Amino acid sequence: MNLLLEAFAWLFSTERLTGSHPLPQALLAHLGYTFASVAIAAVVAIPAGWAIGHTGRGREIAVGLSGAARAIPSFGLILLLVLLMGVTQKPAAALVAFVLLAIPPILAGAYAGLEAIDRPTIDAARAQGMSEAQILWRVEVPLGMSLLVAGLRSAVLQVVATVTLAAYVGLGGLGYDIIQGIALRRFDQVLGGALAVAALALVLDGAFALLQRAAAPRHLRVAGEPGGPRVRSREPHPA
Repeated sequence: MNLLLEAFAWLFSTERLTGSHPLPQALLAHLGYTFASVAIAAVVAIPAGWAIGHTGRGREIAVGLSGAARAIPSFGLILLLVLLMGVTQKPAAALVAFVLLAIPPILAGAYAGLEAIDRPTIDAARAQGMSEAQILWRVEVPLGMSLLVAGLRSAVLQVVATVTLAAYVGLGGLGYDIIQGIALRRFDQVLGGALAVAALALVLDGAFALLQRAAAPRHLRVAGEPGGPRVRSREPHPA
């Protein structure tokens, strides 16, 4: 309990706001790496996922590549890319590593959202004379948006945790305090830095949970299960 109190005291100390490595600056750097890498990964993964989900082709390849990417150790990937690209390109190497880690969940969310749609719904759209592009944008994308947001949510949380490791190669962020605290044996600082990362992850998770619920069509929501399919009951609700 004393260590926890000391961690909170360190986290909210004046030094954390005005010192050489202030908390707001570390937070902005952490968020910058996170959202930049997820945005780049989304540009790559979302069109590919929609193409796979719409056509049904290439799913096995995507699943295999996603599984292989998930199996790569995050820290090892960062160090490998830093060594390959050179120490002068550490920010770019770390960003590439984060993008590679963010692609699999976004890709999975994009094609799973389209695959989860009932085939009779797609057949009905074709029977009305819709083109393939109209079916994709007017039917499949809106109905699959919730699972896509779930993939983005998973990618953001994974990258937020991994960006902490960027401090090992001197890129700052919230992980800097954890790495420095381990070296100095300042366990209050280590715990304080870990609490800051955990708090950021919880805030982002809550924000994406709300976004995921909002992304689901209203008639498909289940109370208490954001984004889930809804089965409307013919029986009246109890008073």
